[in-house]
Amino acid sequence: MKLYGSEKVQKMTSSIFQEVANRKQEAMAKGKDVIDLSVGSPDFSPPSFVMESIAEYAKDPSKYGYTLKGLDEFNEAVCYFYQKRYSVELDARNEVLQLMGSQDGLAHLATAIINPGDYVLVPDPGYPIYEASVTIAGGHIYPMPLLAENQFLPLLDEIPLDILQKTKMMILSYPGNPVTALADANFFEKVVQFAKLHDILIVHDFAYSELIFDGNPQVSFLSVPGAKEVGIEFNSLSKTFNMAGCRIAYVAGNSQAIQILANFKSHIDYGIFYPIQKAAVKALTSDYSFLAEQVQHYEMRRDALVSGLQKSGWEVANSPATMFVWAKIPTGWKSRDFAFDLIDQAGVAVIPGDAFGKQGEGYVRIAMVQPPERLSEAARRIQQFLGVYTK
Repeated sequence: MKLYGSEKVQKMTSSIFQEVANRKQEAMAKGKDVIDLSVGSPDFSPPSFVMESIAEYAKDPSKYGYTLKGLDEFNEAVCYFYQKRYSVELDARNEVLQLMGSQDGLAHLATAIINPGDYVLVPDPGYPIYEASVTIAGGHIYPMPLLAENQFLPLLDEIPLDILQKTKMMILSYPGNPVTALADANFFEKVVQFAKLHDILIVHDFAYSELIFDGNPQVSFLSVPGAKEVGIEFNSLSKTFNMAGCRIAYVAGNSQAIQILANFKSHIDYGIFYPIQKAAVKALTSDYSFLAEQVQHYEMRRDALVSGLQKSGWEVANSPATMFVWAKIPTGWKSRDFAFDLIDQAGVAVIPGDAFGKQGEGYVRIAMVQPPERLSEAARRIQQFLGVYTK
């Protein structure tokens, strides 16, 4: 018997993360020490009270059954967090839905909302699940270029009217991945008016909401007047509380969209492990001192990496947020060649920018998931690499 993937699967490219991992393994098999700055998986531990909570409830043999859905107190904790951190009021019953990670929710949303032939506006560069989810749902992608000269914001008035007439959804992410730019309330206000004019659901990925540097404000899309009328916002405990492996997140906002996604998910999963939900409640209702300390650690990492790269003559922009640096590569290189040669020759793994869309060509994404001294060593190796292999 010979099996083939469905037409939808065949449209999807192989994961660049796996390609980089394979290249890294090949280099390590040859004895090279590789500093892995490719995958955005936090290397920090969760707060101690999170781990203690999981351990406490995991000892209770009655907590190993299906939870079926989010605990009421989890939804209430999300409301508390949003009010305290972003001055957003939410209805716990109708405007919050628990997810097995924000990627899980984003992947399922398109299937729940999009019909074959519908268009979705996605950022280019953008996180791969945006496009993949629409492809799986049978929809069409319209990429919105995010360019440095436009502060990495899409130009909404340049989207053709004939596309807008067939558009059902727009995906945004600020601060984003891989582009680490910020958006202000003024931009989000324009997005709300745009969505109302063209009857488009706005989907804002806010997974890096608590990794914003240099005292810049945290602006939730839902904090803008009218946002809940047209949009939803995904958020996660993965990056904020270093609970990536726990797979717990949520989406908040428009009650109609929340209900549609909830109905869809009721057919495909049976809820998140009770101890993890209880730990998440503790995290969301803590005093948040942990978050301020964590931002300082990431700022130190960013400064060590960026200053080291700039000493090498590589003019890398200072990242204003997230755990990434979005770096324009030296002239003469293609993103993929640069990233793979960097692994082979310098022992530093990064992700080529073209993996995130056409506009990502000419960039690489560097994850700040190593201590400052290791990032400084990566910068030193890159400096040596550029001195030898500059094209």
